[in-house]
Amino acid sequence: MKKVFMNKALRWNAVVLLLAMLLFAAGCGADKKAEGTDASKASSGGDTTAQSTLDAIKARGKLIAGVKYDTKLFGLKDPASGKVEGFDIDIAKALAKKILGDENKLELKEVTSKTRIPMLQNGDIDIIIATMTITDERKQQVDFSDVYFNAGQSLLVKKGSPITGLDSIVKGTKVLTVKGSTSAKNIREKAPDATVLEFENYQDAFTALKAGQGDALTTDNAILFGMQKQDPNYEIVGGTFTEEPYGMAIRKGDAAFVKTVNDLLKEMKDSGEYDKLYEEWMGQKPEK
Repeated sequence: MKKVFMNKALRWNAVVLLLAMLLFAAGCGADKKAEGTDASKASSGGDTTAQSTLDAIKARGKLIAGVKYDTKLFGLKDPASGKVEGFDIDIAKALAKKILGDENKLELKEVTSKTRIPMLQNGDIDIIIATMTITDERKQQVDFSDVYFNAGQSLLVKKGSPITGLDSIVKGTKVLTVKGSTSAKNIREKAPDATVLEFENYQDAFTALKAGQGDALTTDNAILFGMQKQDPNYEIVGGTFTEEPYGMAIRKGDAAFVKTVNDLLKEMKDSGEYDKLYEEWMGQKPEK
């Protein structure tokens, strides 16, 4: 009886050992497969995002672009019709046409200087086309297209204002700008005596200026030009004191999408379409 019991025990131990060996082998195989996948990713750049954005656009059948709703000439929403129009909007339409063959396969989402990068990183939008200046700091968070518009920061004041430029800004001068913009940073550096008040968007800042809450409004001259057109009682003074090259922002590592956008810009410039759009919105031809 004892012998039979021992034989059964040995057989049971053998089964357990065999199962353990099979599980170990399976684990090793899975590890090697995972290593192979990681190696494959590394050899292709280690990032699948680049292809996935274009794939996502094609799969859903529309491009989702983050644009401004408060910036005349670039992206401004008509409260009556609900339609958003501007230079940036037309660039977005051209991109939708390039990718999907139809400029109407486009969804616009409102962004501000404060919300645009988080919205891009969260996947709420495919691209930012929203008067966004290319900076080294922002390059740490997003990738940029080639420059699609050259602007420079300036000042907007009521006609007859004693402020004629940066030199006129003294202690106590209230300068209005927008949260999260390079303009806020620049004015603090260029006019350290100024009291800087930041608003959520450009329309709020302009409304505050007209209400007498500030002495001047600062941002890129192209945006200020739009405000000046809205109300001729205001004028741009002092010329530009920075260079503000605008780029379209794309999720970090999205090389294929960056190439698609840059190809579009080149095609538009080569065909004359870019110059036509620029002149339509800015009232003058772009500087070469």
